Amino acid sequence: MAQLIYALDLNIVFVALPDIGHALGFPGQTQQLVVSAYVVCAGGFLLFGGRAADLLGRRRIFVLALALYAVSSLAGGLAWSPVVIIVARAVQGIGGALLLPATLSLISTLFPEGPQRNRAVAVWGGAGASGLTIGALLGGVLTENFGWSAVFFVNVPLAAAVAAAALVVIPRDVAAKAARRFDLPGVFSVTAGATLLVLALVEGPELGWDSGLVVGAFAAAAALLALFAVIEARTADPLMPFRLFRNRSLTVGMLVTFLYMATFGVLPYFLTVLMQTVHGYSALQTGLAFLLPSLTIAAGTQYGERLATRKGTRATLLLGFVVGAVGTVALAFGFDAEAGYGALVVGLIVSGFGQGVVWTTMWIAAATGTAAAEQGIANGIASTALNIGNAIGLAVFTAIAQIGTTGRTGDDLGAATAHGEFVVVLLTALGMVLGVPIVLALRRSSAAVQPPATHAGTPVTVTAD
Repeated sequence: MAQLIYALDLNIVFVALPDIGHALGFPGQTQQLVVSAYVVCAGGFLLFGGRAADLLGRRRIFVLALALYAVSSLAGGLAWSPVVIIVARAVQGIGGALLLPATLSLISTLFPEGPQRNRAVAVWGGAGASGLTIGALLGGVLTENFGWSAVFFVNVPLAAAVAAAALVVIPRDVAAKAARRFDLPGVFSVTAGATLLVLALVEGPELGWDSGLVVGAFAAAAALLALFAVIEARTADPLMPFRLFRNRSLTVGMLVTFLYMATFGVLPYFLTVLMQTVHGYSALQTGLAFLLPSLTIAAGTQYGERLATRKGTRATLLLGFVVGAVGTVALAFGFDAEAGYGALVVGLIVSGFGQGVVWTTMWIAAATGTAAAEQGIANGIASTALNIGNAIGLAVFTAIAQIGTTGRTGDDLGAATAHGEFVVVLLTALGMVLGVPIVLALRRSSAAVQPPATHAGTPVTVTAD
């Protein structure tokens, strides 16, 4: 349910942006700040959220994150000025940065490695796909019938209900056997560095890559992340122990999450531009158009779990990337100003299925082989790579898509936009193919060969590795 809320919020605000801009006096070119404020803070605080879950308690951080979500959503719905809604979205992003690694680390510690955890991750992934669908549809319905503020208010009772249920359903946090120090210098340096990096990547396409803000943010991010590396190498109890990267599954999982969001993850943005800007779909029509790919993504998440359990993460990720690349090539040929929705259908189905397979399996890989006490930071690492991959993918591919659109208007602009996006979608398919050599670094099989046994009350999983 928490993942459904998290995913729902990714799409629900997009369709309300024009109404928000009109009501609060946002110029068209600054409406993107409502999205950017969330993305920047979510990306910058993920490592902090992961380590906080490990040290302060996963249930505790889970509930705190949902409380932040509820309060910031209420503030967003009541916002009377651009500043208020941007601050509310920034706080909501921090809530998301606490929520995602806490949710994943709860799954990784409550379910033993192997079939049980794989199934739990698939349910979680299916909820995420459902949230994307519901967000797109609900955003259109709420905006058209109740106004833009409803897309914020809907989060309040949902987040409050899940937080209350968590206190009943999720086991209490167990006190740590040994005192652990919170690496505050590491927290400040990596949080500030990651936030500035995402800020530069998000604002670069809007302000220009040579703008003072973007160049300064890149420079400061590089300095802070270099400082973070020095701090972590010298700290006895680091925020992000570099020894974690000796775990090949985590390292490959991190690279795959980055590539996933730089390729699969940018497709919804370009599909939205095609449907609304080129073809003139309404918010509700766009939401309905996303129903098909969301359903196929959900189906892929469930198939990915079953295949990963039988054949291992390596074989499943290879299949997901290959199927996704083939489907995305087919999808590209629907990016034509004269083509209708029917030209997209085959590509949406095949690409979406491959996307779902990769989504479930990459989180299984990222959680494999890491001790329970460090699942929060492991998932924080993978989640940070996910967010930065999306920011870089959008920055690069948006710039490519806009080549040839300058100075065009009317039908010529629509045709140029569709052609630029056609090129970009083909490039994302090429990026998916690059996932194959990355995945080959995994061991040949990590499928469980027998059901988990228990020893002295502690789950023990036997794997093919």
